[in-house]
Amino acid sequence: MQPMITRRTVFLSLAAGLAAFRAHAQPAFTPTPQDQADLSRIEAYLNGIKSLTARFMQVAPDGDITEGRVWLERPGRMRFQYDPPTPFLLIAMHGELLFNDSSLKQTSRIPLSRTPLGILLAPKVMLSGDVTVTGMQRQPGQIQVSLVRTASPGEGTLTLVFADNPLALRQWTVIDAQRQETRVTLYNVERGVKLDNALFELPPGLSGGGSTGGGG
Repeated sequence: MQPMITRRTVFLSLAAGLAAFRAHAQPAFTPTPQDQADLSRIEAYLNGIKSLTARFMQVAPDGDITEGRVWLERPGRMRFQYDPPTPFLLIAMHGELLFNDSSLKQTSRIPLSRTPLGILLAPKVMLSGDVTVTGMQRQPGQIQVSLVRTASPGEGTLTLVFADNPLALRQWTVIDAQRQETRVTLYNVERGVKLDNALFELPPGLSGGGSTGGGG
């Protein structure tokens, strides 16, 4: 796989918030009382996450699998460190999502508010108002919730997958307007860890410049 293709796949799939995405009509979803109760539990759970670290496995639309470590600190901060030889680093900070490709010596950035990750990193997670729930599914021991941004559903659909009893975030999937799917699975999750502020800054020597919108 060529570096430019890989870079585009990773950035567009994780950000899933670029103006080139076309809006698709979302089917109406009317939550049942059980759905409402579960959504309230999920909101409370997500708002209760102040920090976590975990290993992740990402499956790109072309089936390419990469792994690494993620650190999250709410509100607004996240770092995806990909294992070598993958040359990618993704950092959410200061209201932006920055994507660095060390092989190209290039950093791209877009507003965090234009990405599905911004839903998870908001100061207060609310699954209503600015966010619209488009569907829920249940399997034994598992709940899935699909979300879009109410004002801009064409930015992509985010599906969160939780283990249940107890509730725990285990996976999310982003589907873009071209129906391309990227799945991120978390494992070895640790919550409530103290994180170094340096995790959420670009390492010295990496450029903070680049194109807004992540084209590449």
